Amino acid sequence: MNTGASTYVVGFPRIGEQRELKKILEGYWEQKNSLEEVVGVARDLRQKHWLLQKEAGISFISSNDFSLYDGMLDTAVMLNAIPARFKDIKDEYERYFSMARGNKNAVAMEMTKWFNTNYHYIVPELSSDMEFALNASKIINEYVEAKECGIKTKINVIGPITFLALSKRVDGNQNTLELLPKILPCYVSLLEKLAELDDELYIQFDEPITVKDVDQRTIELLCSSYKELAVVNDKLKLIVMTYFDHATEAVASLADVPIYGIGLDFVYGKENLTTLDSLHGKKLFAGVVDGRNVWKNDYRETLELLKAIEMKVRKEDIIISTSCSLLHVPYSLEQEEQLAQDIKSWLSFSLEKLQELSELAALFSGDNAKNIAAILESNQRIFAEKQHLPKIVDSKVRERIGKVEPVERNEVFADRVAAQNKVLGLGAFPATTIGSFPQTAEIRKLRRDFKNKLISSSQYEEGIHSYIDSCIRFQEDIGLDVLVHGEPERNDMVEYFGEQLAGFVFTQNGWVQSYGSRCVKPPVIYGDVSRPNPMTVDTIAYAQSRTSKVVKGMLTGPVTILNWSFVRNDISRADVCEQIALAIRDEIADLQNAGIKIIQVDEAAFKEGYPLRKQKIVAYEEWAVRGFKLAVSSASIKTQIHTHMCYSDFNDIIHTIEKMDADVITIETSRSGNKLLQVFASNGYANEIGPGVYDIHSPRVPSVEELEEKIHQLMMVLPPEKLWINPDCGLKTRKWDEVKPSLTNMVKATQKIRRKIQ
Repeated sequence: MNTGASTYVVGFPRIGEQRELKKILEGYWEQKNSLEEVVGVARDLRQKHWLLQKEAGISFISSNDFSLYDGMLDTAVMLNAIPARFKDIKDEYERYFSMARGNKNAVAMEMTKWFNTNYHYIVPELSSDMEFALNASKIINEYVEAKECGIKTKINVIGPITFLALSKRVDGNQNTLELLPKILPCYVSLLEKLAELDDELYIQFDEPITVKDVDQRTIELLCSSYKELAVVNDKLKLIVMTYFDHATEAVASLADVPIYGIGLDFVYGKENLTTLDSLHGKKLFAGVVDGRNVWKNDYRETLELLKAIEMKVRKEDIIISTSCSLLHVPYSLEQEEQLAQDIKSWLSFSLEKLQELSELAALFSGDNAKNIAAILESNQRIFAEKQHLPKIVDSKVRERIGKVEPVERNEVFADRVAAQNKVLGLGAFPATTIGSFPQTAEIRKLRRDFKNKLISSSQYEEGIHSYIDSCIRFQEDIGLDVLVHGEPERNDMVEYFGEQLAGFVFTQNGWVQSYGSRCVKPPVIYGDVSRPNPMTVDTIAYAQSRTSKVVKGMLTGPVTILNWSFVRNDISRADVCEQIALAIRDEIADLQNAGIKIIQVDEAAFKEGYPLRKQKIVAYEEWAVRGFKLAVSSASIKTQIHTHMCYSDFNDIIHTIEKMDADVITIETSRSGNKLLQVFASNGYANEIGPGVYDIHSPRVPSVEELEEKIHQLMMVLPPEKLWINPDCGLKTRKWDEVKPSLTNMVKATQKIRRKIQ
């Protein structure tokens, strides 16, 4: 229990300890559960999470950090920013989920990554003729609900500048901030309504857009907006919260704005130390407990950081905080019974981070010297023991780094594609998929039974082969040109490989939300990485033996494995990436030797790992491109290398993608139209591209005519000889009754256009 300095949690995970929200939502969408059950589970989760934080002694606990799908979507609803195609849906829940997931009559709203995390948000669609109006019912109801539980919360709201900056306009104008005068009155009205709820309220306005390289106009609008909001009612104490990097420009601009406090991330934004003179007596919510990674806090280092902060900020004005929302880390270590005890002792999930906040507050305040000494001694013992464990350092891996040749393919693309065309014999715009097929209940049970030793290895292999056989037959029947094996053996595109690599460990229940009901369980990289044995060769070779058509080998790239893992923090990410790249390099060599002619090395998270500040980007690009090129350097001139990237704005990284030099890149374009393609066309991209022609994150089945029109649009941007036809992403989360007609229609549309241009 915290008896020292005040403690602050930016936000708490909402999916539930046992993914309760995921399960009830998916049951509701499948019409197995009622709306009342969804509402009940959501209420129970909120109350449980509030009480847990209260019991941990957290001083500032959030309401409105909970969402049934996404906080940006909630904010769009709060502002009545409802796209026209959903306006006629009267039921508020049906409309809400249709906006997120689409329906039979309307495509879903675009989805993209939340800064450089693996969380996806729904992109609001705005226009100048939109009639913005406040709908504060969710925010008010949750505050009242918390108060009835005996907890007076701070209220989380996505700030107006970040909301607009992360939205898109659909009226031909690209300037979303131009709409600030239209939405700011809604925020003013919100504060007026909230002021009626209590004698004193703390409002957290999330403005993480300020940690990017925003222009001076954005900073000016930030300042003017909070000057207006800060004086709405003197009951309200406004906190501008930033995270993921430093916000020095924003802090300076808000120096004389009468807000209560500012939240700064000192884990990923060390530069924030240089701007503390601009606080001018405001409270500092000091983000010193990492909300994005799972390693235990080194109290000695953190106390040194807090002492450095205290040199510029009065101690009584420092509130000890998480660096960002705990949405990005798992719920608790309590159920991790299979982790090695030493590794488990190094980790800290959401509940454990609450304890870290409390203990750091006690250490910082220095109230109980005896207890403080015991806490610090226990913490430091863990770090001392960790340094000497042989499982962390592998001398063979260290010796190999820097000695491998070559570090990239020797042939230029023009020579490679000529050699590959002779081997592959594919016609105009080949049709394929990204890789995975639906993960059925039977397949999940098969894997689970094998993992739990309820079936033999031969029974498991028989089940996997049976699924592959059916996938191959289906693809041949509908006429796909390049086939995939469907990935029935894979639980997750990163976890599957991590389970076979040294230096990785896996949790039982370490789930984090990716989007909506979709959760992932990132591996934890704790030591040096190597590949003890081939990982995919037997399975891919089996699939290839079942057809005369080409079957792609499917691998996850080193940068994506890194970015979708919780990565050790005792060596650089660049060094970890290089170790993973060597493992993938060896796998490609083995696949190639087994007769696999196309190998896809997915880098879905390549853009996701980009630093948010330009001055940090060059170093990232250098080691990330090197990692990918090192991984594929064992491919011969005849082996075609594909990669896949999703939910990325490629305008600022097109030259980096060129440097990666994959023979074929597949990308997401269906939710965003063809805007992502324009950069490839205008830049004169030489290699081949597979733009996604339909959105796999929606259950909607596209018609042949719709897909035919989509392909025609692609051909206006790209020549047929460079074009591949495929869905946006893998199909593991969809159902067969959605996948089969969608892919069948995709192939029919492709064949119709081929006949027209022949």
